[in-house]
Amino acid sequence: MEHGGGSSPRTGSGGDHEAIWLGVDLGTQGVRVIAATGDGQVVARAGVALTSVRDGHRHEQDPEDWWSAFIRAAGSATRDLDSARIRGLSVCSTSGTVLFVESAGDEPSRPVSPALMYDDGRAVEYADRIGRAPAPGWLTAGARPQVTWGLAKALWLLDHADVPRRARLAHQADVVTSRLVGVPVATDWSHALKTGVDLETGEWPVDVLERCGLDAARLPAVVPPGAILGAVGAGAAALTGIPAGTQVFAGLTDGCAAQVASGALAVGSWNFVLGTTLVLKGTTKEPLRDPSGAVYSHRSPDGTWWPGGASSAGAGALAAEFGGADLASLDEAAAAREPAGCLRYPLVGTGERFPFRRTDAVGFTVGSPRDDADRYAALLQGVGFVERLSLDHVRGLGASVGTSVRLTGGGTRSAYWCQLQADILGGEVVVPEVADGAFGMAVLAARSAYGSLEDAAAKMVRIRARFVPRAEVSERLSEAYVRWRAELRSRGWLS
Repeated sequence: MEHGGGSSPRTGSGGDHEAIWLGVDLGTQGVRVIAATGDGQVVARAGVALTSVRDGHRHEQDPEDWWSAFIRAAGSATRDLDSARIRGLSVCSTSGTVLFVESAGDEPSRPVSPALMYDDGRAVEYADRIGRAPAPGWLTAGARPQVTWGLAKALWLLDHADVPRRARLAHQADVVTSRLVGVPVATDWSHALKTGVDLETGEWPVDVLERCGLDAARLPAVVPPGAILGAVGAGAAALTGIPAGTQVFAGLTDGCAAQVASGALAVGSWNFVLGTTLVLKGTTKEPLRDPSGAVYSHRSPDGTWWPGGASSAGAGALAAEFGGADLASLDEAAAAREPAGCLRYPLVGTGERFPFRRTDAVGFTVGSPRDDADRYAALLQGVGFVERLSLDHVRGLGASVGTSVRLTGGGTRSAYWCQLQADILGGEVVVPEVADGAFGMAVLAARSAYGSLEDAAAKMVRIRARFVPRAEVSERLSEAYVRWRAELRSRGWLS
């Protein structure tokens, strides 16, 4: 029995700030649960660690661990809450993680295969197979089959695991939502993007998938993120502390959840996630079509599109060169090097994915840094230049870019770096208070009360800091950016 709809959720009005919404993030390292009020105040949070099995290209987790970790995290997060205020919840998980499940009648889905995680790399030949005859809808969203696609891994499982004939494809979040509701549930089109759903129609391209070797009988129903999957059952309520009858809403992938948490949901809004690597996601009226393949688009439940890309540049270069250093002192010293005496592209390994695609790209330094402070300043500026080039790239594809951008991730711990990025980008940089994917899922659940996801985010996403560009510094850094970009062209990385 598939649950993809239901009665109106048990919510207050859009102004009911006393309502509590739960967001769940099933990550690689652990399960996190956040409880937030209707005006965005986080009133509880909890996390429980997960373990993985890694061996070369193999990366698996035991799906039963997701549920047991969730039980503990949810119980801890809800222990001191007024259960009468809890209105709903939603779950995000890693993009491209798949498994097969089976159920007997109206019972929760039971995992019957290992879970191949988002970066499991064993399905090379299957990715090649599906790439030879892609569905038209995949090209619309810019989704190009890769070895880490859930579809490729599902085909690998069918050939290499003992998958029962009646088992169905599922994603990481589906395991938890099915246990909560107590019956098999639909999947959402966000998690299903890399398992081959057509985002324009919201349906599976059955003929293409069957040609690839995935029978239509194995496919779950697909619903938009935010659709009602069902309500928490009595058994799950007893285990988790979440009240029976609480609405369970279809979720998003973890990357999309982080975008929701940033609040970058109006057309023209963009968010950079600055961690070990750099991720850009934004909101457009239509999917961006990128001939280079550097950009692909998710679809918002509000009807807009979320294009983006992931660079291999980022703070990982800082950790590689300045791990253990006093970064606060280096920040202070870097403030006197605007611009630095050299130009850098901040890659640690080989290859770049966005804002251009070059498998042979490596980090470089042009010029000689005067000292460690100069070398450090050039790295910070190099990441900012990659961000500016990323915005230039999406503008070139026809996207609208507003006068400010959101910034989330570990890099926001440095106020100097945030200011520097505002100077390089020439616009305001806005840092949200809470950028956790679990918080984004609480916002998605609250969409049912506010009418749209954009409106829910506008009410719930709080701002921690704002940085505006310094005109003189921006002018100097713009000159350095022009020279840096010319260096990329000279290497053949940009046309």
